[in-house]
Amino acid sequence: MIYLDHAATTPIPRAVADAMYEVLAERFGNPSSQYPLGADMKRAVEQWRRTVAQALGCDAGRLYFTSCGTEADAWAVTAACWQNRHLGKHIVTTAVEHSAVLESCRWMEKQGYEVTYVAPGSDGVITAEDILSAVRPDTALVSCMLVNNELGCLYPIEEIARGLAARNPKTLLHTDAVQGFLKVPFAANTLGADFISISGHKIGGPKGIGALYIGQRVKNPRPLLPGGGQEGGLRSGTEATAQMAGFAKAVELRTERLDEILDHMAALRAHAAEVLGAIPDLKILGGGPAAPHILSVSLEGWPSQNIVTDLGSQGICISAGSACHRGKPSHVVAALKLPKKVSGGVIRLSFGPETTFDDIDRCAEALRRHHDTRMPIL
Repeated sequence: MIYLDHAATTPIPRAVADAMYEVLAERFGNPSSQYPLGADMKRAVEQWRRTVAQALGCDAGRLYFTSCGTEADAWAVTAACWQNRHLGKHIVTTAVEHSAVLESCRWMEKQGYEVTYVAPGSDGVITAEDILSAVRPDTALVSCMLVNNELGCLYPIEEIARGLAARNPKTLLHTDAVQGFLKVPFAANTLGADFISISGHKIGGPKGIGALYIGQRVKNPRPLLPGGGQEGGLRSGTEATAQMAGFAKAVELRTERLDEILDHMAALRAHAAEVLGAIPDLKILGGGPAAPHILSVSLEGWPSQNIVTDLGSQGICISAGSACHRGKPSHVVAALKLPKKVSGGVIRLSFGPETTFDDIDRCAEALRRHHDTRMPIL
């Protein structure tokens, strides 16, 4: 199998699975229990928190574990609006956010909020001024992702933060960094965002674990889940200790050789752009600064779902940049306002530490065969 869909999820290294198994089978205590088995788990949870926080570049006391990136996104949106409920009921976000942010904003619209959805250019680029020009005196929240999950475009969060500080310092800033964490260099303490969402299964960790950074400007954040007082009283519920152990181990493994991994993925992306760009009718999508692990392309005229199915039958895993329902493009692709033949043929390749140059070459060969042997129908 050739796996080129690391932006969707990542394989778990054996060391991560072993760390999780140890907690499941041997160190299974409840961190809230008072006897030694529970106390051991409580210390372990805080060590895992420190491990992830150090990689994120923040104090451990600012990091709260969640069940996933989606939960972290939803919590950030609602907590920011609660914090600024007396400032106003206006939110600025982008038209190309992950659905976790977009659906949370749509839910806030039902609560009486007005949302401005900033559209990208046809290359997927969104500038800081695009965002800042939509900010008003009553803007409670700006939510802009760090890396677009379909296009790989990198968005200027630090510049947006500086602009907000000058234009409307009370407005809070959230960034969905699920595709950026340990993929592009940044540190929570200097990025300027008040909320940062991350997820474990995008970096070799297990599914079912994420985290939310909450900055010091957020005073008395609204709890996501009231109850027994876990996660500083903000997200109650017995801790998912095995998932936390796996998340922390995945962070350790990646940070041990992060520069090497990022250089490898950047080289893979450059090689993929070169060999895929030689295929007739194939267009490279996305402009501006980009993350090293995502490349979005379009085989103009060939439906993306047909491409994904054809390559899947050959053991090559890629994803469709176009949604698979009723022939409509994804909301990200739709926002680019591309010609139908281009938008209908969008596919995404995404890479990880395990990806090889041979994987890229074999995928390119399969795409060329698909172009040469299938009739375009868009």
